[in-house]
Amino acid sequence: MAVLAGATADAMKLKGQGEHETEKGAEQKVDPDHVTMVIENWPKPAKMGAEQMMEQYGPPNEATPTKLFWYRNGPWKRTELTSDEVVHNFPSPHTDFLTQYIDYRVPVEMYDEIGRYDGSCLVDRTTGEAAARCDSEAANFLTLNLMHDIVTGKTNVEDAREIYAENMVAFTMGRPTPYCERFEFEVPEGGTEDPDEAVIGAGAVVRQTAGKLKDAVTGGREADAPREP
Repeated sequence: MAVLAGATADAMKLKGQGEHETEKGAEQKVDPDHVTMVIENWPKPAKMGAEQMMEQYGPPNEATPTKLFWYRNGPWKRTELTSDEVVHNFPSPHTDFLTQYIDYRVPVEMYDEIGRYDGSCLVDRTTGEAAARCDSEAANFLTLNLMHDIVTGKTNVEDAREIYAENMVAFTMGRPTPYCERFEFEVPEGGTEDPDEAVIGAGAVVRQTAGKLKDAVTGGREADAPREP
């Protein structure tokens, strides 16, 4: 009960502040020489990705032996780059290691559609975030632009997958691909979170308190249940 009460108090405090995450990470930078040492033995794609991110956004705000983090970098709410690669065959075989987040509320009824569109398009209902995980920022722009098109009814899953493939080929050939270069929609700035609804009421607390008292008397066994021999 004390743990439950403490968690509730913490949640109400954050709600009153209008916050659901810390911004402290954005206040610091990791020394570039330290980052070079961290990524020295990373797999080549992830290492190159880290160097590209540093060239564009400067050194990360945080670094661990396997991960680099940037906060509020460019149009992104958060960027995470990891040495732990994930194999992904859409639209062609590659590895995912770069995950980038924005504030975005995907309607719950669209979750299946987004899952069918791209398994590396990630949706978090509670925090109100959407993220793309791929091997480049261009691919992540493309993923989220097409996610938005699906959510808003501009396109469907099947067409979005075809458009994705066409754009990636065009981008690799150096052709103009706006969907790979920037967001084609206005990205929300907060207010997208969905903390859901509380379902633990006074009735449940009273019933479970009575049950706990009964447990103390019966040793955790129902009074009418047969004892083990």
